[in-house]
Amino acid sequence: MTQNLTELFEKAVVASKTLTERPSNEDLLSLYAHFKQAKEGDNGEAKPAMFDFKAIAKHQAWEKLKGMSKEDAMLNYIELVKKLKS
Repeated sequence: MTQNLTELFEKAVVASKTLTERPSNEDLLSLYAHFKQAKEGDNGEAKPAMFDFKAIAKHQAWEKLKGMSKEDAMLNYIELVKKLKS
């Protein structure tokens, strides 16, 4: 993993916390999933409780990225934050 990509990713993480408008739920799930994939790789967590709908949605969003490289997850996260800031 290149140092430059990691730096850009970390800057995007900071920028995501200063967005002027709240992203849509779909965008929030995408940010969450790409962040987790970039930081931890494939989802290895147990499926959440049946009635914890928010946790289930987050789990499923991350699960959809299974097999994506950490670098690609970082790039996608950076691009999504750029899109949300514009």
